[in-house]
Amino acid sequence: MLAIKYSIFAAISTLVNLFFQWLSFLFYNGFGSLYIAMFVGTLAGLVAKYIFDKKWIFYHASKNKKDDAKKFVLYSFMGVFTTIIFWGTEMAFYYLVPNPNAKYVGAVIGLTIGYIIKYFLDKKYVFIHKEEVIA
Repeated sequence: MLAIKYSIFAAISTLVNLFFQWLSFLFYNGFGSLYIAMFVGTLAGLVAKYIFDKKWIFYHASKNKKDDAKKFVLYSFMGVFTTIIFWGTEMAFYYLVPNPNAKYVGAVIGLTIGYIIKYFLDKKYVFIHKEEVIA
């Protein structure tokens, strides 16, 4: 059941990311627009995915806003490696496939790989329960 729920939330987060990329291209389609769009989409997807993972995958209840901010920073840091995978895949499709929508296919592939890796990173380093922490 967890894998299905995680997959659904990952799909929703991917759609959020792609929607914000698409919006970004509507507003600006000049020099560096791909990089701006990926950045905007990544931020939107990051926030959505954090909320889903925190509340409905790992069932984490923050003690206070400071604890939640620390958790978000750690969660974001764990996403740096997976973001490189996602951005690299999207850029590869953008530059190597002669179709303007290929970048979105690359984004979906890169995000899928990244979210699979990110689950294990978050489980081990971000959303750990006290009884699981080794002293």
